[in-house]
Amino acid sequence: MEQSKYKYIYGPVSSWRLGRSLGIDPISSCQKTCTFDCVYCQVGRTEVFSGQREVFVPTEALIHELRSLPDVPIDYITFAGNGEPTLAKNLGEMIRAVKMVRKEKIAVITNASLIHRKDVVEDLLLADLVEAKLDASSDVFLKAVNQSMAEIRWEDIVEGLKAFRKVYHGHLTLQVMFVASNKACAAAIAKIAHQIGPDEVEINTPLRACSVKPLSIEDMEEITAIFRRICGARIKVRSVYEAKREISRPFCQPSTERRRGKES
Repeated sequence: MEQSKYKYIYGPVSSWRLGRSLGIDPISSCQKTCTFDCVYCQVGRTEVFSGQREVFVPTEALIHELRSLPDVPIDYITFAGNGEPTLAKNLGEMIRAVKMVRKEKIAVITNASLIHRKDVVEDLLLADLVEAKLDASSDVFLKAVNQSMAEIRWEDIVEGLKAFRKVYHGHLTLQVMFVASNKACAAAIAKIAHQIGPDEVEINTPLRACSVKPLSIEDMEEITAIFRRICGARIKVRSVYEAKREISRPFCQPSTERRRGKES
């Protein structure tokens, strides 16, 4: 298969969180389809708002691409891309199928907007690692930072994450993206994170090119210290500015940039 023929997979990318990560985009639409329109999103504005799960990519087509993959070193196979992956109705079917043909661990990166739904939880339970977003301490900040659909409620996200933690036995990571508009919420978000009880909290700020500026190292150090104090020793807290990453060369650069954006 020619490299330009890859429609659903991309990377591998170098992730400070997951090492060498091969991406699977279960949406793979020419239009970004999501429940959020985050101010910092590196792939641009949401073009299609939707909370309706549907099949975007046939599972058999994805597996066909995976079977033709070049022999490259991979630490994780990660479901993420041009929109919210849990919108894919066949996400669970995809995870099961990937596990049949690949040995790597499976990660799903989600904005957690649908994590209160039973069908979404059932799919996420199949992953070895779930990385869920929590950028807000109230509906006000959910609308300001994540610019969510009107029907998405902050309380549903938080309560859904708490319930998911109780039944999920894999590695649960909360990713918190800080920009100028939510940095004052650090302590409030840290308290919520402590209540959820993830294995890990990742403190991030947008370092890839987007419409907002990243916070300074000093701001991030202060925020990270707040999280470590409130979350305690049981929850690992990491910051993007503390991270080291291995260099990975994507097998298809245009496909990767469409899902990840360009490095700034």
